[in-house]
Amino acid sequence: MPAETWRLLDTGVADPYTNMAVDEAILLEHREGKTPPTLRFYAWSPPTISLGYFQQLEKEIDLEAVKERRLGLVRRLTGGRAVLHDNEVTYSVVAREDHPLMTGGIRPSYLRLAEALALGLRELGAPVEIASGRKGGQDEHTSAACFDAPSWYEITCGGRKLVGSAQTRKGGVVLQHGSIVIALNVDDLFAVLKMPSEAVRQRLKDKFYHQACGLEDILGRRVEGEEIKAGIARAFTRLYGLEFIRGELTDGEKGRLDELRAKYASKDWLERR
Repeated sequence: MPAETWRLLDTGVADPYTNMAVDEAILLEHREGKTPPTLRFYAWSPPTISLGYFQQLEKEIDLEAVKERRLGLVRRLTGGRAVLHDNEVTYSVVAREDHPLMTGGIRPSYLRLAEALALGLRELGAPVEIASGRKGGQDEHTSAACFDAPSWYEITCGGRKLVGSAQTRKGGVVLQHGSIVIALNVDDLFAVLKMPSEAVRQRLKDKFYHQACGLEDILGRRVEGEEIKAGIARAFTRLYGLEFIRGELTDGEKGRLDELRAKYASKDWLERR
């Protein structure tokens, strides 16, 4: 049986509004049947805080600290908690809900994608596992950070979270994207999260170091983004028989970017309740 063909995109480094606009443009064009399923890799400049779709900006993020640290700030189309995108590879997957990788709902699709991500990272030498769900009791205070505990089917190493992902389903199409951390930037992340006191901030920051990690921590060496991307693409091929054809954004996707970028850059979108 011939391999199924997917498009592989590496869109490089972009600003936060463009990155989110591209993910949504891919989703919309695929929904209209104009493009194949897509695996995309990308990166961020400046380092950026992305808020989950349902998070409350004014409750959780210190806007002055974001400015002082010269960080970007954007709200994602997907749920979950705040992520600092800095020294990482970001991936996104777009495919129809009836695709075999996406059927059965959110958890089964998370698991299938996690298995490919984990296999790709193991090829690099990282002894990663797939988390079975959030562990431990509730702290009196919890941070708004995505990586402060693993959720269902996220990638961990020694119990510390390495990959955080989020998913949305719109019009019969699934978009899942996530952060594959190369090296943690805990200082900037915890500087911009609102906390009830500095003592609580420091305690949660210390706790975070034991709950999250980067690939360079695990492997004890410098890690390049290109090896991560190649390993993950190979893993999807090995597990699911996908054949990737390197591509570019289509004219249709590019034609949507100005409007979508303006949406993600708008105050209304960022402050939505």
